[in-house]
Amino acid sequence: MKKKESKISTMKKCAVLLASAMLLATGCGKEDEKTIDGSVQNMEPVDITSGAGETGAPGDGEAADEGQQDGGAQEGQQDSGQGGAASGAGYQFTAKGVTIEMDADAAPVLEQLGEPVSYFEAASCAFEGLDKTYTYNGFELDTYPTGDKDYISMVVLKDDSVATPEGIAIGDTLEKLTQAYPEGSKQGDNMLVCEKGGMKLCFILQGDEVKSIEYRSTVLE
Repeated sequence: MKKKESKISTMKKCAVLLASAMLLATGCGKEDEKTIDGSVQNMEPVDITSGAGETGAPGDGEAADEGQQDGGAQEGQQDSGQGGAASGAGYQFTAKGVTIEMDADAAPVLEQLGEPVSYFEAASCAFEGLDKTYTYNGFELDTYPTGDKDYISMVVLKDDSVATPEGIAIGDTLEKLTQAYPEGSKQGDNMLVCEKGGMKLCFILQGDEVKSIEYRSTVLE
């Protein structure tokens, strides 16, 4: 009898332990479900078009656009040549209604100027590629190569049919020249130089008379 009672007691204990384990398992499952449900219900929707996610990465569409615009602006600056004068910072020459700046991309300028009177090219001494010279009525335009583009290196005024925007042409007097360009500095006896925005405007003199006018990029110096 004692052995039978001992077996029954043991079986009862096992049954109680098994029932307790099942209750604990059922309870844990419910708690997990509540936690998941609560997390989903309490989670605020993220607007991917208006702000950053949880990692703090920039998700603002406007900010991304600004970044792209900045990148385009930087690329544009690189296309402006190396002298830095192709943004209106230096002296400019205007012919046929076209504004010409040193170190500017030559292609659109040449297109607007139209067919030149003559053209010359030669292997560049300073860059890989060809230096090119385009001659028009009253002036000459030179270019230098960088990458797959040509940039304006020099404009030389050839006669008095053209003038600087400040009103100086070949044949004008030194007195008129210094009035138009008081910032100019005399270099030797035969040159007055004005420098601005990474380029130079040079007036070649013969006595007190202007004999040649040259817009020069400082990239080639």
